[in-house]
Amino acid sequence: MFMTYAIIGVAIALLILFIWWTYNSLVQLRNKVKEAFSTMDVYLKKRYDLIPNLVDIVKGYAKHETDTLQEVTKMRVNAQKGDLDTAINSEVKIGDALQSLLVVVEKYPDLKANTNFLDLQERLSKMEEEIAFSRRYYNGSVREFNNKCQMFPLNLIAGMFGFKPLPMYQVDSEQERKVVDVKL
Repeated sequence: MFMTYAIIGVAIALLILFIWWTYNSLVQLRNKVKEAFSTMDVYLKKRYDLIPNLVDIVKGYAKHETDTLQEVTKMRVNAQKGDLDTAINSEVKIGDALQSLLVVVEKYPDLKANTNFLDLQERLSKMEEEIAFSRRYYNGSVREFNNKCQMFPLNLIAGMFGFKPLPMYQVDSEQERKVVDVKL
């Protein structure tokens, strides 16, 4: 009889330890995802801060391109509002708007030679590289978290405590998916 109680007690203790370990690892991974998004958000904020300067320089050369410039500015404002899903969607749209702005720039050879514009363009290019790196880090963190939330038996504990899979950052824009045609 004592042996049966001992086995049941050990089994309950192991179950409690498993739940404790799983819960803490899920919290740790969720915090890693939040950190990854926050890192990406810092780079996006730096990019957003560059945009008004870029737009102002382009405005001087392209007064009749106001629709494109207004769209870039509007996307910048929208991207800084909202939750995780909204921020990701807005960030994709701002990438599209920046592409449109760079197409406008192609029409103005004097602008492409302007040193202020070249400096801003270089800074924006470096910022895009940092954003791409932070997106990869974010997606890796989300993948790790989602795996834990979805794999048996961890998914049972995740569901018990309300942990849900998080969205990956992905390219939804057809323009970004197209193969770039490089002409020499």
